[in-house]
Amino acid sequence: MKLPLNPALANLPVYQPGRPIAEVARELHLDPASIIKLASNENPLGPSPKAVEAMRHAINSSHLYPDGNAFYLKQKLAEKLGVEPTHLVLGNGSNEIIEFIGHALLAPGDNIVVSQYCFAIYPIVARMMSADVITVPARDYGHDLRAMVRAITPRTKIIFVANPNNPTGTLAPEAAVVELINNVPPHVLLVMDEAYIEFLEHPADLLPLVRRGDFPNIILMRTFSKIFGLAGLRLGYGIGHPEFIAALEKVRQPFNVNALAQAAAFAALDDAEHLARTRHTNAQGLEYFVLAFRQMGLEFVPSHANFILVKTGDGQRVFNELQKLGVITRPMAGYQLPEWLRISVGTAAENTRCLAALRTVLGK
Repeated sequence: MKLPLNPALANLPVYQPGRPIAEVARELHLDPASIIKLASNENPLGPSPKAVEAMRHAINSSHLYPDGNAFYLKQKLAEKLGVEPTHLVLGNGSNEIIEFIGHALLAPGDNIVVSQYCFAIYPIVARMMSADVITVPARDYGHDLRAMVRAITPRTKIIFVANPNNPTGTLAPEAAVVELINNVPPHVLLVMDEAYIEFLEHPADLLPLVRRGDFPNIILMRTFSKIFGLAGLRLGYGIGHPEFIAALEKVRQPFNVNALAQAAAFAALDDAEHLARTRHTNAQGLEYFVLAFRQMGLEFVPSHANFILVKTGDGQRVFNELQKLGVITRPMAGYQLPEWLRISVGTAAENTRCLAALRTVLGK
């Protein structure tokens, strides 16, 4: 092929998502109904019933383009968060918000600062823009926030911090986050990825900083994929200073959030019961896995999200053997954790089956 491809693509890794049930069923000749997926941090209770009903209604208008500015969803989201609609940008999942940020800020030779064991998309987007990645060694599998500040160079444009972190589930203390915010230079954007914030009992509330405009170099990212159970619809959002949000709107493609996603999210915001049930299910599931791993003598990282990281030896082998038993988990070699698996919290029945399969594979 003689097409002059962008040279940045030469060494660009391809993101490997959790394997779909249908794909594993085809490969291993299993009945799809016999497989459980605990790989992608999805909500095991499914979407909100209110969201499902809203989608049924919205599908009748699917021949029409969606509202390109998502007016009603932004109004409702702004009301829930106590911000103005001008503080909000919507994306096709929060991954697209990360890409918007890269387009708006990064040029060849710039760099971003991330932690070891960070979400894989941060460095991928930076390298797409021909920017460099400074990776700061983790502390106890979590962020060393002071070291990340020290790693800033004159070409640093962005610091990414996921809190809780994916894939490790660690949580930076509120005092450390406040110190970070106060020490990041005003010309560097601090991205606080809060995809799992709704699972926390007492999360650090950074929204007042956005409301007051005290730190225009901060953007918060959240998603409807996790606790809201709308991962298949792809809807995330950023909360930041109106001037920076306006810049992101310039690189946003028209109609990037489809009509079903808008309708479902609008309805899901009112379903407090579904959120409460999800939190309860998750808390019980985490406790179940923690007790079991201690009994089995397995090292794990205490999690503040809806998944748990556990050391199983040869992670890829254990992952493969679990698949044969109809249990999909996530091997962590791509995150430089080849001895570990990440297991999403499922329903009580799914957790029990996963643990039984893990005992079988490990001989415990």
